[in-house]
Amino acid sequence: MEKRNLRKERIGVVVSNKMEKSIVVAVRRRERHPIYGKFINKTTKLVAHDEKDTCNIGDTVKIMETRPLSKSKNWRLVEIIERVK
Repeated sequence: MEKRNLRKERIGVVVSNKMEKSIVVAVRRRERHPIYGKFINKTTKLVAHDEKDTCNIGDTVKIMETRPLSKSKNWRLVEIIERVK
């Protein structure tokens, strides 16, 4: 089995593209409250590498974990799933 296939992948929405070759992606997840059982939406913001600077705010993208590219960048853009209208 190839090691590249074991890397984590996430789908999220681009919330910032103001940096050069970088985007901030908001990844949403649902967690169940341990006592009350209510589902809670939680958001994690991940900084990802966008080599060609193609993403716009609002795009739905797939990102993959990679080696550290900077202090906060450990993810890279795999594909743009849906472009914003």
